[in-house]
Amino acid sequence: MEQCFSIRTKSASCAARAGELQTGHGVVQTPCFMPIGTVGAVKHVTPAELRAAGAQIVLSNTYHLMLRPGTDYLAARGGLHAFMRWDGPILTDSGGYQAFSLGARTAARGNAALARFTDDGVRFRSHVDGSAQELTPESVVDHQRKIGSDIAMVLDVCPPQPCTRDVLEAAVEQTTRWAARAKAHASRVPNPRAQKLFGIVQGGSDEVLRRRSAEDLVALDFDGYAIGGVAVGEEQSKIREAIAMTAPLLPTDKPRYLMGLGTPSDIVHAVRCGVDMFDCVLPTRDARHGRTYAWVDRSAHLLDARTSMDDAWYTRFAIGRAEFRASDEPIDAACPCPTCRTFDRAYLRHLFAIGEPLGARLLTLHNLTFYFELMRRLRECVELLGSDDGR
Repeated sequence: MEQCFSIRTKSASCAARAGELQTGHGVVQTPCFMPIGTVGAVKHVTPAELRAAGAQIVLSNTYHLMLRPGTDYLAARGGLHAFMRWDGPILTDSGGYQAFSLGARTAARGNAALARFTDDGVRFRSHVDGSAQELTPESVVDHQRKIGSDIAMVLDVCPPQPCTRDVLEAAVEQTTRWAARAKAHASRVPNPRAQKLFGIVQGGSDEVLRRRSAEDLVALDFDGYAIGGVAVGEEQSKIREAIAMTAPLLPTDKPRYLMGLGTPSDIVHAVRCGVDMFDCVLPTRDARHGRTYAWVDRSAHLLDARTSMDDAWYTRFAIGRAEFRASDEPIDAACPCPTCRTFDRAYLRHLFAIGEPLGARLLTLHNLTFYFELMRRLRECVELLGSDDGR
């Protein structure tokens, strides 16, 4: 298997590393953050604006693209890159998390699950039109081939937390069986874009099951590995324990991806544990709800054990607070984003007060810039504390 990842530098003080991920649409410098473009668009921003903010790679979702506009449609239009006019790398999630969400029994659904897991795959009703749909390990590979993403995720079982050990163990075993089927199928079907395939480690907060899942998936020799099944109902301490126990179980010469989790302090913790790739809805979702981020201390060495991972070096606040009604300060005077270069807090507060969509757009540009600056600073910190061991 062709190697797609190389480590440039390792930190001498923790497990953090700076590397390069080779894809068919360019090189990604890691650690990296992937903004969420679920249906082929990152909300409120254009591809050109993403590039200007610092984006290297974006994430889209197989489940949603399968339903709308359809993967055959995308293939006929030259794939997702051509369709959305993004010339950088794309990672597509498999839809496993959406199956987990559809499988939840909620009061809004009359306590009925919209998805049913079988040995073969996941059967569900489309949230768009109610039509019967199915995802299998093989069909998920096929859909992602048609989408044309650079990195494809296998179909996995993401159990809710808390759950019984029997449920957790069954999810681990099913995830491994499906991963083996996905890997076998991927080797048989055409792969003109040299799409990479990543496995997903499950196991909740159970160290024995996490270890078993990692060992079984590593034996299948994927191009990269993801830490899945975190932030699905468990408390914060358990989330960080799962990350810390799982990252060292994964190959050192392949990219490690933490799925769907990403407060700034969560990212710093995971980078210290040796994780390379991240995605999260927070920067864009927070922006739509008037929440934004600012640096408190840009000089903080984020990988130094003496630096707190939590909140001392940044702040998150609501732009709608009354104190900003007369503030002529930008969100962050040192931020290079167009929002901070052009507008003050009073104007941004006004936009949210009157329900003007421009407010969400401007905060999205800023929040994404903040996240990309965080990743750039983390890469710099690795270099600063680097050793020749990773070269």
